[in-house]
Amino acid sequence: MKEIFKKYKIIIFRTAGAVMLVVGFALYFWISPKEVATENEIAAANVARMEASVRGISSSTKQRQEPAASKFVEELKNAQKKQIQYMTILSMVFGALFLGYSFISKPKSDSEK
Repeated sequence: MKEIFKKYKIIIFRTAGAVMLVVGFALYFWISPKEVATENEIAAANVARMEASVRGISSSTKQRQEPAASKFVEELKNAQKKQIQYMTILSMVFGALFLGYSFISKPKSDSEK
């Protein structure tokens, strides 16, 4: 096992680095929230608000009637979001380090030849 690792060390590090970078970027772009609402979403919200006002139901009273989520659930969701962000960052950093380390050439000593 040790000989296999020494023989294919560069390939292992490059493969691990590339996989970690791809996974990190994929998670980042998959998990990152949308910052801008599309025009269709804004129009749908406006239509829903108009329909509610025609029916005589205001959106503020409707929101008050809905039970709020527990603080524990909100804290859990926030903690999970932070963990995913940290894991994404760590994956990208370790991927870059593995790739960088694999491209560093080390001088071979006479005993290794």
